[in-house]
Amino acid sequence: MPRDAARFSGLAFMGGPMSVNDELPWIAPALELIRDAVRKDVPVIGHCLGGQLMSKAFGGSVGANAVKEIGWGEVRVSDNAVAREWLDGLRAFESFHWHGETFTIPPGATRILENDACANQAFALGKHLGMQCHVEMTPELVRSWVRGAGGAAEISAARSSRAVQAPEEIERDLERRVQALSEVANRLYDRWTESLSKG
Repeated sequence: MPRDAARFSGLAFMGGPMSVNDELPWIAPALELIRDAVRKDVPVIGHCLGGQLMSKAFGGSVGANAVKEIGWGEVRVSDNAVAREWLDGLRAFESFHWHGETFTIPPGATRILENDACANQAFALGKHLGMQCHVEMTPELVRSWVRGAGGAAEISAARSSRAVQAPEEIERDLERRVQALSEVANRLYDRWTESLSKG
C-alpha cells in the first residue's frame, strides 16, 4: 500500500466482497492513505467498498444495510446544491447495486444520491466522491458477477430481500441499461477529474 498520496494525481478505490470492518492487513493503511490524500488535496473517488473506506476514513461508520441490494434500481439525486453541482440537472437514474453494508455520511460531507433501499448512495466532500452504487459497470462485469459461483450463491441466499433481483432480471436489456449508466458515470468522472493534478 502506498504511503504518500502526493505521488498520485488522484486515488480511485473499487469494490470487493470484504467489509471495511474486517481485520485485514491492508485496511488500516488504505484508510490512512485516504486521509493523507485529503490532507494533501489529492482527489479520492470510491465505488461501493471504496466509498465505505472513504466514509470510515473521514469519520463515518459502516454497518449492515436494512436490506441486501443486488441488481438494478433507481437512484435519486438529492435535493441540494452539492448534488446539483455534481449531477447538473439530473434527477434520477437506474444504477447497479451489489452490497449488504452501507456507510453513514461522514462529518462535513453531503449526501448527493439516495434511494428507498439504501438512503446513502453517494456523498461528496469537496473534490472527493464516495459511492455505494456501482456506476462503473460493463456488460461483461455484470455477467461475471451474476454467473460466478459466489455471485449466484449470494443471490440465491438473499432472494427474500425486496431489493435483490433474479439473475435473468439483472441481465435483461443489459446493453441498454449499461449504456445509460455509463452516461451518468461519465458525468461524475468528468466532474471528478477536473480536480486532478496536471503536474
